[in-house]
Formats: sequence, C-alpha cells, structure tokens
Amino acid sequence: MAEAAAGADAATISRFDPPPLTGGKLVLGTVALSLATFMNVLDSSIANVSIPAIAGDFGVSPSQGTWVITSFAVSNAISVPLTGWLTQRFGMVRLFTLSILLFVIASLLCGLAPNFATLVVFRVLQGLVAGPMIPLSQSLLLQSYSKEKSGIALAFWSMTTLVAPVMGPMLGGWITDSYSWPWIFYINIPVGLFAIVATWLLYRDRESPTRKLPIDTVGLALLIIWVGALQIMLDNGKELDWFASVWIIALALIAAIGFVFFLIWEISEAHPIVDLSLFKRRNFWAGTLSLSLGYGIFFGNVVLLPLWLQQFMGYTATWAGLLMAPVGILAILITPFVGKNLQKVDLRIMATVAFASFALVFWMRAQFNVQADLFTLMLPSIIQGIPMAFFFVPLMALILSGLSPERIPAAAGLSNFVRITAGAFGTSIFTTLWEDRAALHHAGLVESINGASLPTTEALRQFSALGMEDGRGLAYINRLIEQQAYMLSANDLFLASAGLCLGLIAVVWLSRPGGAVGVADGGGAH
Repeated sequence: MAEAAAGADAATISRFDPPPLTGGKLVLGTVALSLATFMNVLDSSIANVSIPAIAGDFGVSPSQGTWVITSFAVSNAISVPLTGWLTQRFGMVRLFTLSILLFVIASLLCGLAPNFATLVVFRVLQGLVAGPMIPLSQSLLLQSYSKEKSGIALAFWSMTTLVAPVMGPMLGGWITDSYSWPWIFYINIPVGLFAIVATWLLYRDRESPTRKLPIDTVGLALLIIWVGALQIMLDNGKELDWFASVWIIALALIAAIGFVFFLIWEISEAHPIVDLSLFKRRNFWAGTLSLSLGYGIFFGNVVLLPLWLQQFMGYTATWAGLLMAPVGILAILITPFVGKNLQKVDLRIMATVAFASFALVFWMRAQFNVQADLFTLMLPSIIQGIPMAFFFVPLMALILSGLSPERIPAAAGLSNFVRITAGAFGTSIFTTLWEDRAALHHAGLVESINGASLPTTEALRQFSALGMEDGRGLAYINRLIEQQAYMLSANDLFLASAGLCLGLIAVVWLSRPGGAVGVADGGGAH
C-alpha cells in the first residue's frame, strides 16, 4: 500500500504543469518574484562596503567583519539544497511565501542587533530562511511562462541576480554614508511584504502537489557539519596561520570526512535530502561547475575591489559602490537579447563570450595603480556588463535543459547551493590571499628602505625640512609602501582571475548543446 501511495504521489507530481500566466498577472508575477530574488541576492553583497562601519561600531577588525558576509552565505548554502525536499513536503507557493516572511523578520532583527555576535547569529538565521527563495523564484517564474519563452523567463530572473550584487555595494555605501548601516537590512521589509502579498494572490491557486517524505536527518546533519566546518576553516585560517593551527587541521579533517560520509549516505539513501543523481547528467555537472567557479571568482572580486578602494585609495563607501554601479547598464540592455536567442545560439558559445569578457575585465583591473583616476577605475565596470549578461542565462539554461518540471526545484536548489558555496569560499579565499600577497610585496619593497639608500635619506631630509621627525617620516614612507603592497596584491588576484576565467571556457565545452528548459529528454544530456 505504501509503495502504491508513493507511486501515486510521484505520478501526481509528474503531471503538475500548470498553464502559463498572461497579461497583467504575468507582469505582476514577474515583478514580485524578481523583487524577492533581488532582495535575497542584494543581501549577499550590500554589506560589503558597510563592513568598515559595522566593524568600527562593534569594535572588531575588518577581517572579523567579513563574517557578516560569510555567515549569511554559509547558512544560505546549507539551506538552498533542501529546496527540492521541502517543496515536495510543503508545496512550492507556501514554502516560497513563508521563506520571504521569515527573511523579513530576520532582516529586522539584524538591524536591531545590539552587538557583533548577535548580528552574526541573525545573519545565519537570515541565510537559513532565505535558502529556498532563489531556486523557487526561478521555478515559479519558469512555470509562469510558456516553454517557448523559457529563455525570456530566465533572462528576467538572471537580470535581478546579476544586478543585485553590483547594486549592493552602491546602495549599501549610500545608506551607510547617508544614514546608518542598520538601514541596509530595514529596506528589505517593505520589499518583502509586497512580494509576499503579490505572490500569494497570484500563485496560491497554482500550488504544487505535496507528499509526505521522511526527513533525512543524517544527510542534513552531515551537510551542516562539512559545509560549516569548511567555511569556518576558511574564515579563520588566515588569523590562525592555517595548518600551523591544530584547530584548523581539525576543521579540515571534519570537513573532509563529513563530505565523504555525506556523499556515501546520500547516494544510498532512499529519500535523500539532496538529489545527487542530478550529477549523472553531463549538462548539469558541467554547467554547475562552470557557473559556480565563475561566480566564486566574480564574487571574490566584488568583495575585494570595494575594500581596496576604501582602505587604500581614499574612497568613501558611496563612491566605492558607485564605481561598480555601471556593471548593470550593459547587463540590463543585453540580457533580454540573450534570453530571446537561447534557442537559436549554442549555449556554450554564449558562455564562452562571458568568460572571455570576464578575463578582459580582470586583466584591465590588473593594470591599476595608486594614481588611477575615476574613469580608469570605472571603465572595466562598464565593460563587465557584457559578460554578466552572457553568464547566468546561458549557464542556467544549460543546467536545467532537458529536465521535467517536477525536477526543476531540486536542480535549481542544488546548482544554486554549489554556486552560493563557491561565492562564500571566493570571499574567504580572496580576502586571505590579498593580505598574504600584500605581506610578501611589503617585505620585498622595504628591503630598499635603509640608511644606505640615497632615495630614503633624501626623502627623510625633505620631511625633516617640513618639520617632520625621522620617526614620523619613516611612518609616512611605510604607509606609502603598504598602499603599494596592497595594490600589487590586488593586481595579482585580478590577473589570476583572468587566467582562471579563460580556463573555465574548456569546462563549458565539456557539456552538450542544451535543449528546452522544463521539457524532459530521453537521456541526451546525460
């Protein structure tokens, strides 16, 4: 009987394919779902330029301040892959609206946080409840459009995912400079409430079928353990001198062992919390790998650039954000064109354009120096709109190609989990390498600063003529060297990013040409 009931449930789910929305309902649904996605993604980057202000208010170091970013990213990464299981258990629409409601409450708590530890706890909560929002907004949007217009749906979804990380620093900088950092969280409240009301009114009669599934508690526990341990290791590795620390070694072992046991358990589990069978599909694993590694590189640069501008180039949070704002211009203009042509142009060619353009942008940034003017700093941001438009839409279409509607929430959740985790790792790795490389450059530059150096003695003589003692003069020289060291370190990372993007082109071509989203194939994408 139980097997028959399960079979009936599965058959009901497989038949679930509601008709597309039309007219004003389609427009309102697109706006509501896009705003929910925008709000979610915005919160992953809006705090970037506010880290110095948050760290200063709570009396912690800037490196500790990055926990505001990574705590959200890690908890979000843990909850995202649960989307497929939760959707089958509670229904797509109920789960989505509940996630937004809890996200709004968590945002309010973040703004009211009395100390840094509490803020981090509330950011963890915010990330956990936000998990299903992005994959479900994607699934609901695809459900709202006809199969022929699935590319347009992905384009609208991707525009919010693309623009939000770039607008985050600009909006966060303006709010921090003009008001105070808690308002970067309070702005979620009106947006979230509108998205809840609009989504429920439009989609409550289009609820997906549900079935009672046993909770894979072991798989969930293992997921939390290995992802949490790995991220904590990355966040604390620099301060604890990496593997010279017993604590870091222990975390690395926990992460590695937890990951292995997680894979073994999920593959053999009858009702896994994460559907790893999706990785049997070539387009899914190749597209997910390309998207995730590319996003990790992109997000690491999104965090690095504002930090460098504020700490060593004298830019305010607002201006650091404004320098990145032009990314959205070309992205918004080109993304609809990309969506309309998904069925006409090989998706792998589009993704190649994205990674080649990203490489060009990062190479341009690798040429920066401390005398770079506003236009020089802003030009790569303008050009970056091109790869942004060709990045998400084709790769998401490739990942979801050939999947039947009932598998899209699980596939979207799993691919977004890998992508978000890569973004969190990118943040930790880039900030760590930036400081490590800066220390190496600083050591090399100070070798020529000594009493036998004519430029040094001449500089100190000039400082003395201006009334500065040798100690103050040497401190000023050290500050200049430090500025140069961090600039050179940033250049190293920008150049490495360019090379990695070129390498990802080869990964894209491991996939096969993608088919329509939401239409099951006969195994051709396997």
